Amino acid sequence: MIGPLVVTALIFIWGGFPVTVPIRIRPFGQMVVACQVGLTFSPAALALLLELAPVIVGSALMSGLCIFGIATLLSRFSAMSLAQAFLASVPTSPVEAASMAVKAGVDPMPVVFSHTLRLSAVVILVPFAMYAIDGWPEAGRVPVTFTPIDIPGFLLLAAIGFLSIFAFRLARIPNPNFLGPLTITAALAATGYGLEPFPPMILALAQIILGTWLGSTFRREILTSAGRLTLTCTISIMLVLVSCSAGAILIAFVAGLDWRILILGSAPGGVVEMALTAKFLGQNVALITAFHLTRIFIFMPNIPWIVALISRHEKRSRMQGGKS
Repeated sequence: MIGPLVVTALIFIWGGFPVTVPIRIRPFGQMVVACQVGLTFSPAALALLLELAPVIVGSALMSGLCIFGIATLLSRFSAMSLAQAFLASVPTSPVEAASMAVKAGVDPMPVVFSHTLRLSAVVILVPFAMYAIDGWPEAGRVPVTFTPIDIPGFLLLAAIGFLSIFAFRLARIPNPNFLGPLTITAALAATGYGLEPFPPMILALAQIILGTWLGSTFRREILTSAGRLTLTCTISIMLVLVSCSAGAILIAFVAGLDWRILILGSAPGGVVEMALTAKFLGQNVALITAFHLTRIFIFMPNIPWIVALISRHEKRSRMQGGKS
């Protein structure tokens, strides 16, 4: 996703490509990624979730408080509104954050920019920080294998994904393109009826689609504020990482758990990226997945109304300031 995002962003910032990327292609990419994430929620992950539910929910709420506090600071020291800073800081996917920004009438470009920096920082800094403390893990490279596509299974998973999107839209549940497939596939996987995930080629295509759409949200104006935006976003990301890690270590100490699991489970990264990081570090992937899926289910349905509440508060404040 990073490659198409960067190249498309450069093209649109340059202004030499008079074509818009249609927003209608985004649900395909969101559905594929959501299904892949949901299918990682195995029965083992469900058992661990039930056993450690207080710790998992507590770490999710702790990270939410840290993120909201730092978003407040980000809005004060940058040109972002509080709603924009909150969307730029909350640990969700760049696609979902950008989509919610558009729906809330907020400029998605700084939001996407911040999330791109956040994902890159978390994926790179968290493992290397743990290496510096625990030493470099001895893990071999996983060989790349090519397997034939199971056409009936592929079509069934795609049908489940799109039907869940349609059902969640009818129920007016926020972010149906992601939460619909995620919820249904996670329920199937947790009860032992999980399907085979999409083949790597389809996942790669979905990431290309999402990266291209995200890159198209960048504009030439970014060049005039990139320095300040990069600095403020980088500082806020570092503060989120440090505060979430400190809170995770504290929770691990109180609960008597391995601090590495709590840090990986509380890190403000994507569930797929953190699951892969946990696997490379030799940690319990199912447990890390449970942490991040719990946070997704707590945050994702509530982000839209929180953003709407913040936006209304900011509009009232501006109106009162204008009257005075």
